[in-house]
Amino acid sequence: MVRKYSSKKNKQSFYLPGEEISFEKKTAFQCFTSEKDSISVCKNRVLVAILAFLFVYTIITIRLFNVCISFSEDSVATKHIANRPHILNIKRADILDRNGTIIATSLPTVNLYVNPKKILNVQKSAAELVNVLPELDYATTLKKLKGNGHFVYLKRNLSPSQQYEINTLGIPGLEFENGEKRVYPHKNLFSHIIGTTDIDNVGISGIEKNVDSRLRESSIPLRLSIDAGIQDTIREILGEALKKYEAIGATAIVMDVKTSEVVAMVSLPDYDPNTNKIETANAKFNMASKGVYELGSVLKVFNTAMALESGKVKVADVFDASKPLKLKYNLIKDYRGENRPLSVAEILIYSSNIGSARMALKVGGNEQRNFLEKIGFFDEMKIELAEKGQPIVSPTWTEGTIASVSFGYGLAITPLHLITGYCSMINGGIYHNPSLVKSGNKNDGYRVISDNTSKSMKELMRVVVTDGSGKRANIAGYEVAGKTGTANKLSDDGKYVNKKVRTSFVAAFPVSNPQYALMVMMDEPKPLKDTWGFVTSGWNTTPTAGKIITAIAPQLDVEANFDIDELRNSRIIEATYNR
Repeated sequence: MVRKYSSKKNKQSFYLPGEEISFEKKTAFQCFTSEKDSISVCKNRVLVAILAFLFVYTIITIRLFNVCISFSEDSVATKHIANRPHILNIKRADILDRNGTIIATSLPTVNLYVNPKKILNVQKSAAELVNVLPELDYATTLKKLKGNGHFVYLKRNLSPSQQYEINTLGIPGLEFENGEKRVYPHKNLFSHIIGTTDIDNVGISGIEKNVDSRLRESSIPLRLSIDAGIQDTIREILGEALKKYEAIGATAIVMDVKTSEVVAMVSLPDYDPNTNKIETANAKFNMASKGVYELGSVLKVFNTAMALESGKVKVADVFDASKPLKLKYNLIKDYRGENRPLSVAEILIYSSNIGSARMALKVGGNEQRNFLEKIGFFDEMKIELAEKGQPIVSPTWTEGTIASVSFGYGLAITPLHLITGYCSMINGGIYHNPSLVKSGNKNDGYRVISDNTSKSMKELMRVVVTDGSGKRANIAGYEVAGKTGTANKLSDDGKYVNKKVRTSFVAAFPVSNPQYALMVMMDEPKPLKDTWGFVTSGWNTTPTAGKIITAIAPQLDVEANFDIDELRNSRIIEATYNR
């Protein structure tokens, strides 16, 4: 039987299920429409369905590719980014102190924006956004979501956690834009030097504004001449003095005597540039570089140098200060004067207005003006800051002007003008423009006084500290040389007010080989029990300067030389016994 079914002959008459249906393979698929049987119709419909599905899936694939992988030219986001390259492509350089400490940097962040046309439920979306970002106002957010535009900012500089929470909301139309946020790690410490940037990371004040192009166009960090440690020390001491003397403001500057590079610059009150929140109205005002003031007797330093440089006055000369000096429109008096003839050294030691005026009048107005102009007192300072004050100079230079300017009235300058000019008086007579950028040796210097005049000025100002009004800054071992100054402030009606003063002290150390200069100024210090009711410089800015020098001299590697003080004391004792 098995043989029967497996034989070739019998196999031809044996069919498997469906095998009885036969057709020609060559012509089976040549023409579907030529046959009207049900099998041909079925095959035609299957083929059409396959082609239709292929067409649909091809369209879907192309669309997904355009949306997910590439950006169409008419994309709203693409248009916005293309129109704002200075914001999104910005890589703002870091700012460092002289030792490489970062004092300003930029961190990557994202900005949240919305395409209102894609929002489906504005009320619900606004409520969810405010829930995630409580700082947003619901009414304002709702108004933005109802807008007619294609691009509206909702919040800048989101944190990673905020971005994550927004993403989890799954609201169509919400998008993120890459950006940068400027960060100031030391908060208030450098606020008046560095300044701030706006919401688009573009500089709007301080160094950030002055060298904005440099910071945006180069990723190389900008290294300043500022020392973060010195800055912090001075700010702490100055802040304590501000509270102790109940002043409304104070400023201090430390400068390299040989190059005029600024090592520290503090102006109080100040602010946190990270938040831009201010506690007082003048917190953003840089007293050091922007404010112009009549600074009083500290200008006697320049009056004396001018007189000696002219050759018309010698150090040994004596000027009558026994009575007030009467001019055509002025009567010049001394504050607690000696009422006797004074030498050039004594005029500085006792801060005689009469003696200073007589010296200036002897030299003459033309030489006085030329000298002050030469040391930059008539022009805005050349420094890398946006906030720079323009000196106020008398349009006419009369006899009264000559006398007034000689002791610090009739000419308003910034504290930065004062300390820069002072450096040229004690560094051998070379003037350098001040700088906040670390540049090494500067070649822009020019001579303003001779080396001999500079030597005389160092000796005279050292005596002011050892024997005169600067005694409270006579720090042992550091050979401090300087000058005090107290100037009455003008009232709103243009009259000088007693007990409302600005006090200042300018100094250098060590005077035998000057390395650093210091300027301290206070605005309206109050009379206290500790100061015996006095508000003059010798009772507030001078002791404050003494504390600053004591603290920063070791930080600046200035070696104390106590042998010089011992030698001076032995000479004084010897001179006493020889009388």
